[in-house]
Amino acid sequence: MFKKLALALALTLASATVALAANYIEPQELKELLDQKKPVILVDIQPAADFEKHHLPGSIETNAFPAKTDVEKARLDQALAVIKASKAPVVVICPRGKSGAKNSYNYLQSKGVSEDRMTILEGGIFEWPYQALFVKGR
Repeated sequence: MFKKLALALALTLASATVALAANYIEPQELKELLDQKKPVILVDIQPAADFEKHHLPGSIETNAFPAKTDVEKARLDQALAVIKASKAPVVVICPRGKSGAKNSYNYLQSKGVSEDRMTILEGGIFEWPYQALFVKGR
């Protein structure tokens, strides 16, 4: 009995790890999409001052970070029209790729954006290693 329970727990944890991994995109993979000019929707939730300092080209500025309150989450609505008018993958970009990104991801999913289309930039904008791609200003 204990062996079956342990096996079931191990399989559950393994599948959960795979599911979580599918929701993140590594910086190198996103850079390849951008370099190849593949369609991708970048939903940037950084605060306005940070967005002005550095963001990726083509990002939709929402200033929704940390996307906890209804007011912050509503700032993501401006990206919904673009997302729903396209079949392109969606990448949520936040300062560090943690709770603000997850809150935004969950909000967009609650508004009908398929989880299959969405990822979170691993490490966020602060761990983006390709700083030559940054755009300054708006």
